[in-house]
Amino acid sequence: MEQHPMAYRYPPLARKLHWATAALVAIMIILGFWITWFEPKDEAFKFALYDVHESTGAVVFVLVLARLVRRLSDPPAPLPPTVPKVFRAAAHTNHLLLYTVLLLQPVLGFLATNAWGFPFRWVRLLPIPSPVGKDEALAPVLSDLHLAGAIMLLLLIGAHLAGVFFHGAVRRDGVVQRML
Repeated sequence: MEQHPMAYRYPPLARKLHWATAALVAIMIILGFWITWFEPKDEAFKFALYDVHESTGAVVFVLVLARLVRRLSDPPAPLPPTVPKVFRAAAHTNHLLLYTVLLLQPVLGFLATNAWGFPFRWVRLLPIPSPVGKDEALAPVLSDLHLAGAIMLLLLIGAHLAGVFFHGAVRRDGVVQRML
């Protein structure tokens, strides 16, 4: 007997956390491009963009941790049985890498900011202690790793969205509805 499509849907909390993460990551990407490729000439505005980018990154880190805890305590429903094993493996790998990069990126950004000599204050209010301090040799390495992570994140999001399109527009197998 085939299960109803709703049986494969993520629980409401998982869907809310997913979409909140997606929205914040989109903001992070926009700000990251803006800061890097279109660096504002006004120093105060530039630092305000960095503050929003860094504070949003801290929120993304906490959201992703919450998503992992929720996922481990309440695993998602299985994919519909019509999804081939190779697609299951690709989805699992992409999700694992997305979670990993989404956790590493804020940490690398935080460490790079500290190594450049800028202490981090979440939303300009809550100081977060620096584990590394100013280190001019380490700062560019951490910044390069943060950039590499950003590129990896964009590639993983692209693969994720390609899967969404493939399942939603080509296969029409109900996989996309799991998160809606």
